[in-house]
Amino acid sequence: MILYEYPLHERIRTYLRLEHLSIRLHQLASRIDDLDHHFALATLFEIMDVAARADLKSDVLKDLDKQRHILDGYRGNPAIAESVLDQVVGELDACFEALNHQAGKAGQSLTENDWLMSIRSRICIPGGTCEFDLPSYYAWQHKTGVSRQADLNQWIGTLSPLADAVHLLLKLLRDSGTPQKVMAVGGQFQQNLPSGRTFLLVRLALEVSQQLIPEISGNRLMVSVRLMRQGDDHRIQAVNEDVAFELALCS
Repeated sequence: MILYEYPLHERIRTYLRLEHLSIRLHQLASRIDDLDHHFALATLFEIMDVAARADLKSDVLKDLDKQRHILDGYRGNPAIAESVLDQVVGELDACFEALNHQAGKAGQSLTENDWLMSIRSRICIPGGTCEFDLPSYYAWQHKTGVSRQADLNQWIGTLSPLADAVHLLLKLLRDSGTPQKVMAVGGQFQQNLPSGRTFLLVRLALEVSQQLIPEISGNRLMVSVRLMRQGDDHRIQAVNEDVAFELALCS
């Protein structure tokens, strides 16, 4: 199965981007090749750009606090395992404290590192990090992989409170949706969203063998899916057959 996700709120869109970049960053940083570490730094700077939004930290803190109050409302429910509830609430509290105690925006301390900022200013320029442009960076790339990993892990640590909080919030959001089998008639599907609930994320699962690509759109009132297929000439064309797939609405 291939799982596609579509955010129905701008805040969730930002969270998904941060999660995507964080996963890529840790994958690249875990390797030892200097080229992997170059793109790890590029990803680090991308995270800093996304996290630079002024209200992001306060939004994450509000969402963490909101989730905690929601879960506290389940206490005393015989259908809920108190030990599991305590564990999740504990994770929320830990993320809240770690992020709340971090001064300024995520990665703000990295902006005080002149060496890193010199790389950041040139890494978006095609070929801008050649050895004649940044000889100190070229020298860093010739250090041992273990040495570079130690530096990367230190820099990544300044972004960890935000990344951990976003990961936990998205996990809870995804768990709130129950996948259901639906049918795209003639390759198209549309569903009105129930009133009284605010849905934040659409999750759509397709069989790999179907070789289909969903074009998803949505808002607080409805969700629409149009299924496409890429031909041998790489052009994307709409399909007109009936297709079954799984859909989950998360709130």
